Amino acid sequence: MWYVSTRGMAPRVDFEGALFSGYAPDGGLFMPEELPQLHIQTLRQWSALSYPSLVKELCTLFIGPELIPRDVLNDLIDRAFRRFRCREVVHLSRLRDGLNVLELWHGATYAFKDLSLCCTAQFLQYFLEKKEKHVTVVVGTSGDTGSAAIESVQGAKNVDIIVLLPQGHCTKIQELQMTTVLSENVHVFGVEGNSDELDEPIKAVFADVAFVKKHNLMSLNSINWSRVLVQMAHHFFAYFQCASSLDTHPLPPVEVVVPTGAAGNLAAGCIAQKMGLPIRLVVAVNRNDIIHRTVQRGDFSLSEAVEPTLASAMDIQVPYNMERIFWLLSGSDSQGTRALMEQFERTQSTSLPKELHSKLLGAVTSESVSDEAITRTMGRCWEENRYLLCPHSAVAVSYHYRQTDRQQPRYGRWTPGSPGTLAFGGPPPPQAGEI
Repeated sequence: MWYVSTRGMAPRVDFEGALFSGYAPDGGLFMPEELPQLHIQTLRQWSALSYPSLVKELCTLFIGPELIPRDVLNDLIDRAFRRFRCREVVHLSRLRDGLNVLELWHGATYAFKDLSLCCTAQFLQYFLEKKEKHVTVVVGTSGDTGSAAIESVQGAKNVDIIVLLPQGHCTKIQELQMTTVLSENVHVFGVEGNSDELDEPIKAVFADVAFVKKHNLMSLNSINWSRVLVQMAHHFFAYFQCASSLDTHPLPPVEVVVPTGAAGNLAAGCIAQKMGLPIRLVVAVNRNDIIHRTVQRGDFSLSEAVEPTLASAMDIQVPYNMERIFWLLSGSDSQGTRALMEQFERTQSTSLPKELHSKLLGAVTSESVSDEAITRTMGRCWEENRYLLCPHSAVAVSYHYRQTDRQQPRYGRWTPGSPGTLAFGGPPPPQAGEI
């Protein structure tokens, strides 16, 4: 399996190269050169697998035994999930009126990013130990990424991590998760500006190839392909849990509602679609609605400022994984993707070409949700199910309620869930999904 840059101006690399690179040298993001196509029989076989087993199968397809032998890969993934509080690692809660919430929050920091980062850290340390090398990880955060990245590598002898924490833009609990770690390899710095603004110097640093090579720098933000790879398992697991039957041909569709900021989980879903998983994607965002405007009108442009919302981890204006989606839906058009993204970087505003916008509309539905809708959704879900949503999950569930209030849904529906800011101050609700 080889990986190429979405902008087409960098040499192709293997999984190890993509893992350690973050951004490609030409400023693009790495994507698989070719996507494996999964036959119905394979999907039926996978339908009985646990979440960790699905991660193993997907990673085997995209890493290859010549880099990490299958038995070693299995052990790394088992080790990654060892600290999760839920035996299944990921749990699906079935609520009223066809709503299913996929709980991705059972990791150490209560963030869904624990799932992809704990695996990515295991892959990282495997290669570092094998080659006796050391790296410095640079991470910008809107809240949960920093905590999960620190948790995944703290204490590792061959990794130092530098986290840039935007002061005043994270919850107090998230700040404490990042600033109270005593491991010598963890370095957290408070910075001015929001998460989009601190991404700019990080991207500038990674564009200096000589500097990156000299200091062995890498990123664990969702620009890293390994994180997107693991997140693909969310979609497969949810589909198998929610599909009405896998005995029909064609297989039945399932509607997947993805609350997002930087679009990593959305990119994972688009790739899963292209591989043959029959899911219908809905992307749900808060008032920072650049993805919604892009889907609805082809308007990929920044607003004047990031708006603080109740779903703070999604307060992002630059959803960098949209570049992966543009490349994927354009048929791997590197030249077109490069022109589009370079114009966006120059002017902070661009319009999608008509054909690309049409393909995006065919692949994704979108919704933008206000703070008022978030609080109404949280209250309604509690009243109807005695189930506690965090604001981030409520962004997605709000879409479900709007649809069901109009008419009954035609497909099963799931929403990736995380207690997020509401549950960081204590344990998750007792017997999550059953309260």
